[in-house]
Amino acid sequence: MCTLEQRGRVFVLTLTGDGEHRLGHALISSLRSAVASAAEAAARAGPGAALVTVGEGRFFSNGLDIGWAGTSRARLGELVDALRPLAADLLALRMPTVAAVTGHASAGGFLLALCHDYRLMRADRGVLYMSEVDIGLPLPPYFMAVLRAKITAANALRDVVLRGRKLRAAEGREMGVVDAVYPSAAETAAEAFKFAEQLAARKWDGAVYASIRMSMYPEACRSVGIVEESDEVKRKHFASKL
Repeated sequence: MCTLEQRGRVFVLTLTGDGEHRLGHALISSLRSAVASAAEAAARAGPGAALVTVGEGRFFSNGLDIGWAGTSRARLGELVDALRPLAADLLALRMPTVAAVTGHASAGGFLLALCHDYRLMRADRGVLYMSEVDIGLPLPPYFMAVLRAKITAANALRDVVLRGRKLRAAEGREMGVVDAVYPSAAETAAEAFKFAEQLAARKWDGAVYASIRMSMYPEACRSVGIVEESDEVKRKHFASKL
């Protein structure tokens, strides 16, 4: 389902195989375990780490496992609830994160990419697509909070959520959703790794990095269940670093 490989200071999380990488209970659990393993290994190694997430095949992730959910709203709700802590894991992770969007990223798969700090995308195929308006499902509140945090241009956000606009790489870059575009999947993955190496080489304090990220996106972090530090705790943490 997924593998985690450490290459120097960079952890590479790969959604394996040629399938759609649908986010069911098993894959979500596997991804959470891999992210936790990366966090533990980075903590043991000291400052300076980064995570790259990449999907094999035509899809980065085609969203929640609606085949398993079928017509059951209860099962679909289970998957929505299961994905929320994975989003929290990424938003609170104590290292920079890069999504190498090497194929289609739809609905929950789009959300997964947005939970990373940076998104690099292949130009030759693949779209970013929030499909809920087209399939007649409301957006979960935490989806909307993350979308608002990461798609800051009002017109871009409107088109993604209310028009169900499918963004190719160039359009995503123009809207500020994608940071860089490369010709192919292989080049996108390679460049994501190089970029992650550059970030890891800065040897930032992981706790500080995560704290700053959470301060940037307070609504999104609250929506996925990340407990916000009190002002007093923040002051003590700041003072301890002086």
